[in-house]
Amino acid sequence: MPIPKTIKRPAKAPALAAASPSARHALVLQGGGALGAYQAGAYEALTEARRTPQWIAGISIGAVNAALIAGNPPEQGVQRLREFWELVSSGLAQRMPTWIGPRELFNDWSALMGAMWGIPGFFEPRHSYAFWLGGASPVLSFYDTAPLRATLERLVDFDRINAGETRVSIGAVNVRSGNSVYFDNAYGRIGPEHIMASGALPPGFPPVQIDGESYWDGGLLSNTPLQYVLDSHPRNERLVVLQVDLFSARGAVPRTLSEVLDRQKDITYSSRTRLNTDALAANLNLQQSFADLLAKLPAALRADPSVAAVQAQLRCEPIEIYHLIYRNKPYELESKDYEFSRITVEEHWQAGLHDMRTILTQPEALRAGTDRLNGVTTYDLSEPGAPRVRHLMAHPADTVDKQHPLI
Repeated sequence: MPIPKTIKRPAKAPALAAASPSARHALVLQGGGALGAYQAGAYEALTEARRTPQWIAGISIGAVNAALIAGNPPEQGVQRLREFWELVSSGLAQRMPTWIGPRELFNDWSALMGAMWGIPGFFEPRHSYAFWLGGASPVLSFYDTAPLRATLERLVDFDRINAGETRVSIGAVNVRSGNSVYFDNAYGRIGPEHIMASGALPPGFPPVQIDGESYWDGGLLSNTPLQYVLDSHPRNERLVVLQVDLFSARGAVPRTLSEVLDRQKDITYSSRTRLNTDALAANLNLQQSFADLLAKLPAALRADPSVAAVQAQLRCEPIEIYHLIYRNKPYELESKDYEFSRITVEEHWQAGLHDMRTILTQPEALRAGTDRLNGVTTYDLSEPGAPRVRHLMAHPADTVDKQHPLI
């Protein structure tokens, strides 16, 4: 299969572990700053059920979580995630008791202190007289992310990542070209600089230099790496995707200015996830329909090399996408992605743990079905208590939403 154009091509690629005979399981992690503790909780539930992914794709904080997971043995992944999230929520202002005032004011105070003094093990403010120049300042960011590099080097075994036991794909944006780029251990080495590049959100964080190019946060173009996974996955292998998103495109109409800013951030960083997921699934299923149509041609026509080549490019083994979106967010404001108080981080973690445990109570959850049609099937956790499944472009009778026992 040709290397997708968005992949940075190296001189030599490491060998990857063989996929499961039944299906490869991929974990797709969206960016979202402090909300990323939700993904850590979801992963803890996966480890409890001994469901370790063979491929992890992440952007921004999703890239950090991916490195912590893939850069440690399965039995230590949750411990390293816990160390990271406890570190970044260990500031004095983040550990203050919540009884000192209303919870909303506490969250605002925590976010303000983090913005002023930085987040332990993550970033610290720059102190430069150049900021007096305003927009003409040659300083390219308000914060220095050197603490994050030190944290990654301490908690992540990058030799383990580059050994290829778990495939890791990290999304960033090339500052010069404005194009999306994925660093992938299937095609080259991944180091702490690649993880930092994926989370270098301007103007807070500086661009990261890699091989003479500058990179910013991958969420500037797309906050969810699902398309990359579907584009680069071999069509002759079955695939089960667990997509964990931190921003919901759906929500209530705002009633206050604070809610306006919060809602705007949800819409911006959700990257139209549900729409894009459905569009990607519809595209792949349309291709599969053409492949099925070609299979009905007379034998003489099917034997034509050009027909066979087109059919091989269009056909894909079943792909099942389980889409989990963090929705239960009490006390959250516009600052939710940079509010790292210990109580808030723990709430995010427990929500992810609870939601994933709920999914896994069903015996067939996150497994490749044996009776699926080729193409893509999506399973959505929509409104609480009302799961649905959508079979896109499969059969006319299957194109409507229906209840499904798997979730």
